[in-house]
Amino acid sequence: MFKPLNNYVLIQRIEEENKTAGGIIIPDTAKEKPSRGRVIAVGDGAFEHGAHVPMTVKVGNIVLFAKWAASANEVKIDGADYVLIKESDILGIIE
Repeated sequence: MFKPLNNYVLIQRIEEENKTAGGIIIPDTAKEKPSRGRVIAVGDGAFEHGAHVPMTVKVGNIVLFAKWAASANEVKIDGADYVLIKESDILGIIE
């Protein structure tokens, strides 16, 4: 498996519903990429000013992340698509 370094998080996107509340089906070409996903792997945390800063998110968390995150990298591992981002681009954990 893949192990991110430092404060990077590997996320698998969770697809959004492809229908509006009124029942209109949205074609795949018009849908935005989801900004919600499941944490697959996390790094060990960052080092700031010589001190270790542990990660807040854990494997299995469902998170909301910034759609246009500067650190976002689309990656393909073993044929599956993932997003690799810094923990600071995660907006929150969905409970």
